[in-house]
Amino acid sequence: MRILLLGEYSNVHWTLAEGLRLLGHEVCVVSNGDFWKNYRCDISLIRNTSSRFGALSYAAKVAATLPALRGYDVVQLINPMFLELKAERIFPIYKYLRRNNGKLFLGAFGMDYYWVNVCRTTSIFRYSDFNIGGKLRDDAVAMREVADWTGTKKEELNRMIADDCDGIIAGLYEYYSCYRLSFPEKTVFIPFPINTDEIRYIVNNPGDKVKFFIGVQKERGVYKGTDIMLRALERVVNDYFGRCEMVKAESVPYPQYCSMLDNSNVLLDQLYSYTPAMNGLLAMAKGLVLVGGGEEESYELLGEKELRPIVNVLPDEADVYDKLRRLALNPEEIPSKSRDSRMYIEKYHDYRKVAEKYIEFWNSKQ
Repeated sequence: MRILLLGEYSNVHWTLAEGLRLLGHEVCVVSNGDFWKNYRCDISLIRNTSSRFGALSYAAKVAATLPALRGYDVVQLINPMFLELKAERIFPIYKYLRRNNGKLFLGAFGMDYYWVNVCRTTSIFRYSDFNIGGKLRDDAVAMREVADWTGTKKEELNRMIADDCDGIIAGLYEYYSCYRLSFPEKTVFIPFPINTDEIRYIVNNPGDKVKFFIGVQKERGVYKGTDIMLRALERVVNDYFGRCEMVKAESVPYPQYCSMLDNSNVLLDQLYSYTPAMNGLLAMAKGLVLVGGGEEESYELLGEKELRPIVNVLPDEADVYDKLRRLALNPEEIPSKSRDSRMYIEKYHDYRKVAEKYIEFWNSKQ
């Protein structure tokens, strides 16, 4: 099978491509490397500047690439905004892909209209990026996303692609729950792929102190709940200084970020999530213990009855503090959770198994 994966998000498409190639398929990944993360791809489409000249240069690069994006059995888009163009300029490119290839699928892997709309207009989530209980979030980043995706060309593009495509693949419980409300017949949940051959498991035995790792992005800290996690962690480190320490990555180059992560025991990530995203999954594959989203709904979707490797936290500083305090005072619990974390990844996220699920779903759509 010839497969085109268009766009990138936290290395999902490149890792999926690796799994598909092991199964004997021909795969081409076209992306911008997910911006500063610079993930691998086969055809690079990077927009160098946001200036008018940069826009014209990028548009010319996309136009020159289009002939190479024909004749595939399957095309998968990472997001409705799969290119760094305005939504209105993506409409004709989508139609070109639709005309000149076989089946076309949409990835539900991150921010889009359906995620914003369902979180803000229904009560299916107890908390999310856009609501906490019955209260809608009004921080600047959340409101910017609302303005960006509702009543705009982006919403129109997302609706058109979702209606027209052959199937929708969701990578998290949350995105699956959103899309199945409107497209129950063509939405499927497939876990994110992790290259379990490339990522080495590190035996996680804390030394004198438990090392808690937290990555801080100033612009998105409040939106992702990092502010609450950071306050709770600072309190725990202050109260139990002899038992734990904080490793904080703030605006550091990606290789340095990875090195800091590798030398830690516990990762704090995604306070408002029900399920771990790629950053958390990669840490779990390495053997770190994840403090973040691990709600029962996500285990139920997998059919998992026993493994509970994630330290699930509520969007509440007191709850985060209590969970971190327990880890600091009971470091002997970390090795077993570490082993369970790797087992969880190998059971559900191994890139070969995930690739097989994709092939099965793609083939099921006629």
